[in-house]
Amino acid sequence: MSKRQVGQFNASSQADIAFMLLIFFLVTTSMSTEQGLFRQLPPPSNDKNATDKVNERNVFVVLINKDNQLAIEAEPADFSELTPRTIEFLTNPSNKENLSEQVKASKKMEEAIAANKGDEAALFKKLVDRCGDPNITKGVVSLQNDRGTKYETYIKVQNAIVAAFNECRDNFSKENFGGRVFDDLTTDEQKLVKLVFPLSISEAEPKNIK
Repeated sequence: MSKRQVGQFNASSQADIAFMLLIFFLVTTSMSTEQGLFRQLPPPSNDKNATDKVNERNVFVVLINKDNQLAIEAEPADFSELTPRTIEFLTNPSNKENLSEQVKASKKMEEAIAANKGDEAALFKKLVDRCGDPNITKGVVSLQNDRGTKYETYIKVQNAIVAAFNECRDNFSKENFGGRVFDDLTTDEQKLVKLVFPLSISEAEPKNIK
């Protein structure tokens, strides 16, 4: 009795099928990505002898410890306080000595002229002509977090600080540009507002904060 031959199975197309499935899953699978912050860093200074000395009153210190607790100017604070206190620091409406210094736009224009910065001087002149010599804030927000701070807390604090700058810019824009908010201004108009409230946020290297 002859042995029955087993039929051959054609597997030549399996590799193509597996490859197509791999491509399908790569295309359709969504991967989680970390959120980030967009920051435009200032250009490097050409002056090798320049120093970054900042008057202590012009630095608004914000700390986040490992337990995700907030401290403003070395005092425990609630997260809801951060935006309004940052606005008060930047604008210093009552001219308090412990809040940021304010300098007239005309003074900044004179400094730019003395430093042979023609473009900067011209921009300050436009600001003076358009907005009547407003105050320029010297305020800088200094943010430092602990190595154990949660990323979500860090982002929350960042958003609150940026919200303060945005509100200052919106208020100034509405007062000087026909009731329009900052985002509704032209690019040239926005440049003028940014002179008054530059986005000055200093972030130190994370360390252990009690």
